[in-house]
Amino acid sequence: MTSSPATDAAASLIAELVAHGVRDLVLSPGSRSQSLALAAVHAAGEGHLRVHVRIDERVAGFTALGLSRESGVPAAVLCTSGTAAANLLPAAMEAFHSGVPLLLLTADRPPELRGVGANQATIQPGMFAAWVREQIDAPVPGDGSWEGLGRHAVEVAMGADAAHGHADVAGPVHLNLPSREPLSGSLPAIAVVPGDAPRRAAGEPLLLERGPRTVVIAGADAGPDAEEIAHSGSWPLIAEIVSGARFGRQVVHGYRALLADPRLGGRVERAVVLGHPTLSREAARLLARADVEVIAVRRGGEDLDLNGRTTPAASVVVAEGPADREWLGAWMSASAAHAVDLTESAPDPDALASTDFSARRDAVRAELAAVRRPLDRELLADAVWRATWPHDRLVFGSSRLVRVADAVLGGKKVPVHANRGLAGIDGTIATATGIALASQAAGAPGVTRVLLGDLAFLHDVGALLLPPDETEPRLQVIVGNDGGGTIFDGLEVASTAPRADLDRAFYTPHTVRIEQIALAYGWEYQRVTTRTALDQVLTTPAGGRQLIEVPLAR
Repeated sequence: MTSSPATDAAASLIAELVAHGVRDLVLSPGSRSQSLALAAVHAAGEGHLRVHVRIDERVAGFTALGLSRESGVPAAVLCTSGTAAANLLPAAMEAFHSGVPLLLLTADRPPELRGVGANQATIQPGMFAAWVREQIDAPVPGDGSWEGLGRHAVEVAMGADAAHGHADVAGPVHLNLPSREPLSGSLPAIAVVPGDAPRRAAGEPLLLERGPRTVVIAGADAGPDAEEIAHSGSWPLIAEIVSGARFGRQVVHGYRALLADPRLGGRVERAVVLGHPTLSREAARLLARADVEVIAVRRGGEDLDLNGRTTPAASVVVAEGPADREWLGAWMSASAAHAVDLTESAPDPDALASTDFSARRDAVRAELAAVRRPLDRELLADAVWRATWPHDRLVFGSSRLVRVADAVLGGKKVPVHANRGLAGIDGTIATATGIALASQAAGAPGVTRVLLGDLAFLHDVGALLLPPDETEPRLQVIVGNDGGGTIFDGLEVASTAPRADLDRAFYTPHTVRIEQIALAYGWEYQRVTTRTALDQVLTTPAGGRQLIEVPLAR
């Protein structure tokens, strides 16, 4: 069997992507993309690439997003033409707004078959235009060459000079790849010539003088840099639970109440923002104030500018000088009073061993009550947080639980992920699967835990399906199931809409049997109702995939 222009171009592109740092490719099977899929599988067989197969393109897109989130370098997602390509849009939008590098490879019909009613042909060039760093409608192999496309796509995805958006911020790139039949043929050798490793361009840092009364606000994807800046400036650190920066001596507990306090939040003169803050209205109000100087370190495709006068920065450094100890001390004193402690009281050994029957009885009852204490949202979030360590990964869904966690959890240096670029409910399990695959590559230890509500879980049930010939990641999906979308309890509609209309249009109550879903998809299933049982399930060593259901009151 001879090769074809399509197979030659596919082999060349895959080799170039690998040479410039791409290590993971997620594909969904399809006819038009067959030459690229076969080239990717061949490269995987030779140890150049990890290939992950998903039958659902939306799941594939979010899996690639998770791989890129964790690794910091672009993963590629490959699909066939038509509606398959459209299913990558949610992941592309999240990658754009979060500043995550991602390569969208969409196979397509050649130009002569576009707009003439050909099967599975639509308008693919430009379909992601508003949400990609760059889009390229490649020439048909034989009419032109794909040489250089892979290198260029990786550079732009990592934040090199781009036609769309900031040059030093990562994001998605779309390569639309048309080809003519024959689409199959003998595959040429995948010759990988090592190239430049992908890296994000670094802009000049902005120097922060110490004078103004300053707070550091860490939103989603801020990472440890936020804690370092707060420490350098001796400034209070307001770190959302999804920031990956909630640790260190300057973390502020109960930050929502303190931001609303005129003696603290009302006196802020400057806010340094890293990442994308989305979990509190109090932080948004502060950043919208005209009297507050806001400096925002870019992370995604849009500048943060809620007050119309925010200064963007590629990075920041703190100037030398004396710290404002009075300002920091006021915040830390108030923070200590707002810290939440959800630990159980220690057993009373003296009472348990007492010869006084009443004292011993009361001690036993207290012990039993602690063991049997039912789980609520606060205890659920606390248990997952306490079970997770730096070698693990924690992923939050856009559910009510992430706001509860943000309100009650203390400081801990844990790698945290969440799709908060757009705070969409979809793709959480697929994203977490990609994070698990990337963080556990090459035998690295750790468990990836996902904490989400039942509706976020149901939005991404398709992500539970994994091919039997792929290595199972160590993944615990913990579902807080209250039978509907109770996140709406905190919105205005809950106090204005009739109860029946609220149920019908917002809560979307359901009676799904999650245990049966786990069985169908081959996951280990546990249903837990007490803190003691949950602690045991979370910390008992287990390989593979676990689905843990925690019933919660509405």
